[in-house]
Amino acid sequence: MIEPGHPDTLGSTSDSDGVNFAIWSADAEQVELCLFDSNGRENQRHILPGHTGEIWHGFLPGCKPGQQYGYRIYGRYAPDEGLRFNPNKLLIDPYARELSGQFHWKPAVYDFIRDGHSFKFSEIDSAACIPKCVVVGKDDVRRHKSPKVPWSDTIIYEANVRGYTMRHPRIPEARRGLFSGMKHAEVLSYLKSLGVTTIELMPVHEFIDEAALTARGLRNFWGYNSINFFTPASRYSAGNARREFIEMTNAIHDAGFEVVLDVAYNHTGESDRYGPTVSFRGIDNAGYYRTISDAPGDYVNDTGCGNTINADHPRVQELVLDSLRYWAQEMGADGFRFDLATVTARTSDGFTSDHPLLKKIESDDDLKHLKFIAEPWDIGPDGYQLGQFPALWSEWNDKYRDSVRRFWRGDKGESAEFARRLHGSADLFESGGKQPAATINFVSAHDGFTLADVVSFENRHNVANGEDNRDGHSHNFSCNYGVEGETDNPEIVAMRRRQRLNMLATLLLSQGTPMLLAGDEFGNSQAGNNNAYAQDNETGWIDWSGLESDPGFQEAIRELIALRQAVPVLRSKTYLHDNAEIQWWHPAGRLMQAEDWQTTTAFAVVPGTPVNAAGGMARLALLLNSTRDTIDFILPDPGENAEWILRWGEVEEYEPPLERSCRIQGPGLAVLATADQGSQ
Repeated sequence: MIEPGHPDTLGSTSDSDGVNFAIWSADAEQVELCLFDSNGRENQRHILPGHTGEIWHGFLPGCKPGQQYGYRIYGRYAPDEGLRFNPNKLLIDPYARELSGQFHWKPAVYDFIRDGHSFKFSEIDSAACIPKCVVVGKDDVRRHKSPKVPWSDTIIYEANVRGYTMRHPRIPEARRGLFSGMKHAEVLSYLKSLGVTTIELMPVHEFIDEAALTARGLRNFWGYNSINFFTPASRYSAGNARREFIEMTNAIHDAGFEVVLDVAYNHTGESDRYGPTVSFRGIDNAGYYRTISDAPGDYVNDTGCGNTINADHPRVQELVLDSLRYWAQEMGADGFRFDLATVTARTSDGFTSDHPLLKKIESDDDLKHLKFIAEPWDIGPDGYQLGQFPALWSEWNDKYRDSVRRFWRGDKGESAEFARRLHGSADLFESGGKQPAATINFVSAHDGFTLADVVSFENRHNVANGEDNRDGHSHNFSCNYGVEGETDNPEIVAMRRRQRLNMLATLLLSQGTPMLLAGDEFGNSQAGNNNAYAQDNETGWIDWSGLESDPGFQEAIRELIALRQAVPVLRSKTYLHDNAEIQWWHPAGRLMQAEDWQTTTAFAVVPGTPVNAAGGMARLALLLNSTRDTIDFILPDPGENAEWILRWGEVEEYEPPLERSCRIQGPGLAVLATADQGSQ
């Protein structure tokens, strides 16, 4: 017989005597706990006898870890009022730590039967179509220590668990696409040799494929369609997803990397009012989701995904905080990148950097030492908030991406904007008290063209997504250099390679935190698809053949990363400003003037501060030529008894040591240092 239990901990909590179940629902009239056998057949139901405040709870003696369960919740069914209670729908516990079984798109998953624009109450039982929650006990998997890389030393590498491993030639086929593939020694050894410090994994929360994708024979590849914020995605597991995820993070930590998780707390896979009832909608629709004030049956859609999480609600804030703590303390995450982070900071009055959820994260003793990254935009009102998040947060900087692409494409009048981005975007972040690491610099990411496609396509090629090529960005600031797509023309191939290297070199030599997209270092392409969210196939999976076709390119990236890590001024914790700290040098051998920034597409950056920890007067010079011409640079005086030495890149007619001038064929860049630095 079930007992009242306690409301102290949401979810299922086991001890030696049984399991306590607790779930929050403000408007429910009755909550029923349903138990299932190992074959997914329902064999017991218990009405939760405890009701404390808005939490329903019960303790089941003799219940053990491994028990499968779900909930049925009774209450008013009034969709136009935002009330969606239907006990015929089995619901996933929002605090479940493990799920068993798969979601199936059948009429049963909807709490209604569509009748024109109205809803008829559905009496079809959905249990056969819904994954079952699993009671989790204490495990014997030891969590390994994280390397805890300082922000100033961080180099992020963005990867998708499935896409990164599906075509890797040295990963056994049985491990491809899985957490176990991501921890494979060949993967970690390669990343170690590259020199990155932090692996950012695209969403790993349990997610489902959208109905529209299923109808088109496609799958959700990226994972931004969560149905639970505690359970690892079962499609990335061969068996026990929770254990396999912990084993993966342990291996990644042992190899010296951090793990940052991309999390989508902004919406769920239940979609708009016509979507399935899987969990939150049937538990407390009006609490979990932001609804339109004068039409509570409809959702605010600031995410473009049909619904928006109600981050103003204290219980939703608690859910997010509990989820973050769980992934950090139990699962091994070192930080989080918030997809559409503005959603989590928007009240009914609009975005605020003082939002209670952000404040709670910043003040939480278990969280404030982690890395937090915001994607600072969404499609909602005042949805673009780059530079406006609190001091704890770093932010994806799309202005950096766009300016770097435009500069190297040769756009006129771009030099001033490019210099601001190269300088760590102080204009966006410094006034908020942030350090240069606050800008997450990138030239490509999962969302958009890969770097190889930035230099190969001028138009998106997304027909395979089934949306008539209307989806994805239409403005990519890309250039194909003469031919759209693949070509055997050696001049075009050479130019594309040069431009890829120019952009990655810029990324790794800029102030701020660099983020590389997995595969960019060896020319991975998506055939011009700049929105591969539905391409769980060879379009979206990384093609590792590029690793062997141009090993010199990867070696150049390794050299750049090593240079960045060896030169403190490239990782400065403060912004460089006046001429004593940084100089912007015209190729003619003088400081840049205001009018030069609109006319000159080549310049040198010369930090005035020492570049080596030992002090002295060692100096660095970064020379950039975005034209297709050869430009002679007259360099500043390196100082008494000092010489300029080439550290990276190419200059024409060069025999060390350099005189005070050198020639760079564009588009190209070079890094010089005085003899003090070059002799290290």
